[in-house]
Amino acid sequence: MHIDLTTVEIGMLVLGFITGILSGFFGIGGGVVLVPTLIAIFGFPILNANAISLAAMLLPVSILGVVAFYKAGYIDIKNALWISLGLMGGSYFGAYFAVNINSALLTKLYAAFLLYISIEYLDIPSYFKKKKSIETEKAPTADYTPRNKSAWAFILLGIMAGILAGMFGKGGGIVIVPALVKLFRYHPKAAAATSLAALQLPVGLPSVIVYAHSGHLNFLYAGLIAIGIVFGAFFGSIVAVKLPTSIFKKAFAIFLLIVAIDIVSKYL
Repeated sequence: MHIDLTTVEIGMLVLGFITGILSGFFGIGGGVVLVPTLIAIFGFPILNANAISLAAMLLPVSILGVVAFYKAGYIDIKNALWISLGLMGGSYFGAYFAVNINSALLTKLYAAFLLYISIEYLDIPSYFKKKKSIETEKAPTADYTPRNKSAWAFILLGIMAGILAGMFGKGGGIVIVPALVKLFRYHPKAAAATSLAALQLPVGLPSVIVYAHSGHLNFLYAGLIAIGIVFGAFFGSIVAVKLPTSIFKKAFAIFLLIVAIDIVSKYL
């Protein structure tokens, strides 16, 4: 059987692969990459871009990345499930708030939070020191001792991440990963891995149903992107596991900085 793909369809596969790499590497959802790209490069209206992005990430397309992280011992399965539970509830309220309130101020506060976290990750003061000891790679629990939090703490984190993701169109991992590191003292790689695992459940299903019913969803494009994400996420997680923690932290800091600037630019 011979299958002819158009330029746009090939572009969707490539976009999915790149999104998967970033998703697997940083433990984030794909919306932070997909939505802006679908609008800026492919010319989709915002509603169509949101619909395609949500549908592409609906199935556990990053499962290969989760498997790679799991084999390396970085995933906290129990707390990932609690976060997922919170995400499901939070995403509904996020969509409700987005429609009914003016979120400009909250968006700026969210961007400020990302800027703060990115500066913390970059550890800028260390560059002014004469010499800094070389960091050696250790097991996930060697440098960080996760705080013993109740299940409700992780559910609340999921709810907050879901609300912010629903309001700003960004992946919940953008909130989950920094919070797990700063508030729960997770190793950066364990935070990314646990976040990616939490995002595997179909937390965006209600939104996808609404978009599909209103005629904004292109199932073919969503499917092609999903295929690309499957392979990209596996590749990204493999790189994340093997990369020294210091480099991983700097890369994630730069990524957060870009996202924060993108958010602020929309409200200036």
